[in-house]
Amino acid sequence: MATKSVNEQLAIGVDIGGTGTKFGIVDRNGNLLFSSDISTRDFADFDSFVSALHLKLMELVEKAGGIGKFKGIGIGAPNGNFYSGTIEYAPNLPWRGIIPLAKKVQDKFNLNVTVTNDANAAAIGEMMYGAAKGMKDFVMITLGTGVGSGFVANGQLIYGHDGFAGELGHNIIIPDGRLHEGTGKRGSLESYASATGVTATAIELLANSTEDSLLRQVPVEEMSSKKVYEAAIQGDKLAKDIFEYTGRILGIALANTVMNLSPEAIILFGGLTKAGDLILKPTKEHMEANLIEVFHNKVKLLVSHLKESDAAILGASALVWDAK
Repeated sequence: MATKSVNEQLAIGVDIGGTGTKFGIVDRNGNLLFSSDISTRDFADFDSFVSALHLKLMELVEKAGGIGKFKGIGIGAPNGNFYSGTIEYAPNLPWRGIIPLAKKVQDKFNLNVTVTNDANAAAIGEMMYGAAKGMKDFVMITLGTGVGSGFVANGQLIYGHDGFAGELGHNIIIPDGRLHEGTGKRGSLESYASATGVTATAIELLANSTEDSLLRQVPVEEMSSKKVYEAAIQGDKLAKDIFEYTGRILGIALANTVMNLSPEAIILFGGLTKAGDLILKPTKEHMEANLIEVFHNKVKLLVSHLKESDAAILGASALVWDAK
């Protein structure tokens, strides 16, 4: 059993992403006191990842006054299961199968550990400190390496009976569509509306057209959503078409979500939101176009108020204060 601190003033929040892992020290008021990060992709072995996380985090713990000041650790991770404390079959992480995340981290730090889905953690952070403050019904969508989502209804995160509710990114939006290499399924939202999906769309459009584009100067192996954005803001038509297409797919998915949940708002978070109106305008237009009349112009489409580097850390740390 983990020891219980006698001076519980602080929490550790950890956000495990497909590319990088960010973590920080947070107080009860949601102030991020210290933060750092490591690369997720550098660790093919999970035990070596935990060792590297421990090494880097303990530097911050000592700066904050030592382990005795901490109540616990909250972790947001792809396919993180709130009930079991495991990561289960996460397609965007280097570790396969079921990973005993909470147990491994608890054994290393000797602190209580609470785990949830990374998008759920971001939703909690947004509800406590950001654009969803005061809202009881909203949806959080993370547009990064993948597409994550957290659903809040009546002020409560929806976990489902097994801890995996709210996987909007793996909803099939185009039957028999693009292959998702991580899951082996075809046509999922994540295959189109993630940074990875934008890159794939760019490569496909370039291969299937002869249209002039700044993107033709980019080697295929160097193509990225950032390159598409840079071309689009220079007025490149094909690059803008990529964002229009991405927004159409995302808008259709959000319309379905609205008609399922009738949220007050949908909050977008993550790297793709940096494209601004290039992605937001077509997303909003296609969401509204695919809603039945009773839902028209009722749901706000917002961008997270929190710094991308902070939201999931804050949300993960909030799990500590809620832990029984």
